[in-house]
Amino acid sequence: MKHNWKITAILIAMFLVTQVIGLMVINAYTPRTETVIINGIEKNITISPELPYGMQPPEIKPEISIISIIIAFVIAILLIFVLTKIKAKWFLRTWFFIVVVLALGITLYALFFYLNIPYAALLSLLIALPLAFYKIFRQHILIHNLTELIIYPGIAAVFVPILNVWTVIILLIAISIYDIWAVWHAGFMQKMAKFQINQLKLFAGFFVPYVGKKQREQIKLMKQKYKNQKIPERVLKKKKIKVALAILGGGDVIFPIIAAGIFLRTFGLLQASLVTLFATIALLVLFIAAKKGKYYPAMPFISAGIFIGMLISWMI
Repeated sequence: MKHNWKITAILIAMFLVTQVIGLMVINAYTPRTETVIINGIEKNITISPELPYGMQPPEIKPEISIISIIIAFVIAILLIFVLTKIKAKWFLRTWFFIVVVLALGITLYALFFYLNIPYAALLSLLIALPLAFYKIFRQHILIHNLTELIIYPGIAAVFVPILNVWTVIILLIAISIYDIWAVWHAGFMQKMAKFQINQLKLFAGFFVPYVGKKQREQIKLMKQKYKNQKIPERVLKKKKIKVALAILGGGDVIFPIIAAGIFLRTFGLLQASLVTLFATIALLVLFIAAKKGKYYPAMPFISAGIFIGMLISWMI
């Protein structure tokens, strides 16, 4: 098992909560039919809520959109690789900040939709700006993970309208193949994650530091020795207490939201929930089967869970 049960449960819970929020957000932006009375006559009209801040995607065929997404993904990866090589920290932080603000704004705007709050776009932006600033430039572990819960639903809401079931299947297969290459062959994902954590002091995904049983015993003994005192820094450095990191990349969170969101718009809540359920089960199986100290591409496992959920949904 890669992490202990407590840490595994935290990661799975955060993953599942994000998926549920994602379905709520996508549902808020899904076109719906409402009955209105005009001049005493009932008429059905279609309401198509648009994403705020000019983020509404253009109406293009899904076949074209999948090609555009893959090309954009390749360009983004190459750009990140180059920026990582030249260590363009300020540019990367600014890039992350802009993306986080927009994603938070889109999600908050959708959540305010359910509450029927006026000036939702402005209010969402006013909340998103300080959260993004604190996340990117002040780095607090709690703020980081809480904002991650609502960042990926906002990003997914941009892509869901331009894809369909078949194009998202192609996208999942392509991303899974890339994930295998990037983790097990090129080692690119590990390098990128280490650069984000060590150099940028941030990470695109869930991030949970923890100490093992042996390290906890060391800390306990030190606290007993220096009771009611601050432990000297030289002692902490000498002990070299190793902190483990449990991480789950943002891509591993966002693609299941996109897949479930498409099923929500195409078939309904039950079918979308099955996709989410089996994606979560697949991730749990990976965490249980994975070994400590080794890196694994999560998307092939998550995609397999999504495909099982899709098949069961089609059978219903």
